[in-house]
Amino acid sequence: MPEVRTEEFRVNGEELLAKIKQLVHEGNIRRVIIKDKDGKVLIEFPLTFGVVGLVLAPTLAAVGAIAALVTEATVVVEKEA
Repeated sequence: MPEVRTEEFRVNGEELLAKIKQLVHEGNIRRVIIKDKDGKVLIEFPLTFGVVGLVLAPTLAAVGAIAALVTEATVVVEKEA
């Protein structure tokens, strides 16, 4: 089983969608978790190799809606090491 590495990024609401798009573009991400400033999970979604374009569009729309509602968020990314 591949080793999984976790990274966390603190971003404000305005930066949230751009950060998610950047991370997806970088690749090798297994899962993305977005938490509010209190640590409550707002959305969690897996990313498998080849999930791009139209399949990812509804998820990005949801992230955009969350970004409009939060002032600060933590993005937790699970990557294959």
